[in-house]
Amino acid sequence: MDENTVAVGKDIDLETVILQNVDLVENIGAFKEVAEQFQQLMMMYSCAIREVRTKLEVLNDEFQVQRSHNPISYIKYRVKKPGSILEKLKRRGYPVTLQSVEENLHDVAGIRVICSYVQDIYMVADMLTSQNDITLLEVKDYIANPKPNGYRSLHLVVQIPVFFSDGCKLLKVEVQIRTIAMDFWASLEHQLKYKTEGDVPDSIAAELKDCSDVIANTDQRMQNIYNTLKKDRPEKEN
Repeated sequence: MDENTVAVGKDIDLETVILQNVDLVENIGAFKEVAEQFQQLMMMYSCAIREVRTKLEVLNDEFQVQRSHNPISYIKYRVKKPGSILEKLKRRGYPVTLQSVEENLHDVAGIRVICSYVQDIYMVADMLTSQNDITLLEVKDYIANPKPNGYRSLHLVVQIPVFFSDGCKLLKVEVQIRTIAMDFWASLEHQLKYKTEGDVPDSIAAELKDCSDVIANTDQRMQNIYNTLKKDRPEKEN
């Protein structure tokens, strides 16, 4: 199998076959074909998530034994829903096809890693991307350079080989790494934007930004407390 192209036959227009009002009696063959191929592609992305998640869990277990510290509090993961995939392809002006999904979207497979401390974020990122079967494709550091609305997180796009019965497939996974406090803010901010359909008044947006700054300051204070305790008890880190 070609590592750079999904083996899904002809490149079928997803929107035309599935999402437009077509005559399914006349198009049932095409419908079944694209549905099966889309399911296969999503299965591949699910397997890629499993590979990266396992790597993260192994690193976390090793760190617990070596230094009595778990840098990862918990992990969330998801494969993007078909409607979200379609919307993103159309919004960015990409062809609405299976091949286009693989070539143009980096976040179909997503993992969110929640850490206790800011330093843990960069440590986990370094440990993951230093593995020789992981290729780092993109980094967006929204911690060092927060978004205007106050969003903070470290985003990585990595590529990983996944082995199937008929060969190896290189697949992209987006990994978001943030602290518990950053995740708390991002989750509530997302809910508020959803409730207002994205139309957040300027006064509320400013207040949300202020909350983000307070949380970032708290994150740094908690990091300093942890570092002080670690310095006082170095034997715990050996």
